[in-house]
Amino acid sequence: MGSMIGAGVFAVWGPVLSVAGNALLAALAIAAIVAFCNATASAQLAAVHPVSGGTYAYARAEIGPWAGFIAGWCFLIGKVASCAAMAMTFAAYAAPTGFEVPIAVLAVAALVVVNCFGVTRTALLTRILVIISLIGLAIVVAAGATAVTTRLTTEQLGWYWSGVATSSSELGIEPLSDPTAWGVLQGAALLFFAFAGYARIATMGEEVVTPRRTIPRAIIFALTGAVIVYTLVGLAVILTLGADAIATATPLADVLTVAGWTAASPILHIAAATASLGALLALLTGIGRTTLAMAREEDLPRFLAVVDERWSVPRRAEIAIGVIVIAIILVADLRGAIAFSSFGVLLYYLIANVAAFRQSGDARRYPRALQILGAIGCLTLVATLPAAGILIGVCVIIAGVVYRVIRIRVTRSRA
Repeated sequence: MGSMIGAGVFAVWGPVLSVAGNALLAALAIAAIVAFCNATASAQLAAVHPVSGGTYAYARAEIGPWAGFIAGWCFLIGKVASCAAMAMTFAAYAAPTGFEVPIAVLAVAALVVVNCFGVTRTALLTRILVIISLIGLAIVVAAGATAVTTRLTTEQLGWYWSGVATSSSELGIEPLSDPTAWGVLQGAALLFFAFAGYARIATMGEEVVTPRRTIPRAIIFALTGAVIVYTLVGLAVILTLGADAIATATPLADVLTVAGWTAASPILHIAAATASLGALLALLTGIGRTTLAMAREEDLPRFLAVVDERWSVPRRAEIAIGVIVIAIILVADLRGAIAFSSFGVLLYYLIANVAAFRQSGDARRYPRALQILGAIGCLTLVATLPAAGILIGVCVIIAGVVYRVIRIRVTRSRA
């Protein structure tokens, strides 16, 4: 949950509402279903392959080296974009107006330095960050509930929650647009950015006690908890802000303002900032481990596989990742970073579903129908993302494929 209750829940609502309109909950439900299918596939694979690297390692074992490479490459491009989005979210809640970009850059640079000295999130720190985040989110939900109830009569409130009546105009907010099927699916694809942390534990499989039991349970329980939290927060946003949530980078802070809970605003800003930084630190660590695993197999330049002898950290990989994240912050906006992240992560889980589908016998924990649904869901959601993001993503994947082809040919010529 510490990997999911991070930047996404504090920032994703505006981009999603701009395309899904008043069908936000439908988009959330679709994203949750696809995420559940992907989570079961990851859990099934992780139980049999308790090694670092996540789907990169699983796909290599179950399908072959090329599938593993594509999975690892998609993971890297998706998660690097996630890092940029998390840094932007941190800056939106923590930086003075006009200084968001430099503060986001400084945050990434600082955490890369921290990672280079082997300081990562401990289990205790993760628990503290989750508690702080949940306190902030609970305040937002409570504020949203009071804002709605004070606008309605008792009779109207009964109608509203029974789904019979009450429009956005009766709530005193700017109404959201009517949804289209395409908009709902694109909203689900963007929301997927916020769910993707459920498989973080699988990327560090070698460090988990009793992985066959722990990893599947952790993934499913954490995903369920996150869905509940996201549903409550999403309701607070749409019922309090309506269409006004689209244009703001800090929708949850605006919920408190509209509800008259400005005294609690510092708590929310602290919760958002700490959650974003905590998730960013954990994600940088996970990307570094996947980069290390790929470099050891020469699927990335070999010099990235060097591990610092004193701190046991792939320092070169960490620095390279930090440079790329900073570059994205300088050229992209939050919505673009979220869309690009979803592109890479959805393709990553497409391969995870295919790998899990191939498992049989004692390795099979869930019906194949879930993997089929997950694969179809991933492909469908990827297709709905903005065309520019898809084009850039495809070009980056092609660049990775070209690099691997050249590397294989060079290796064979030397042999």
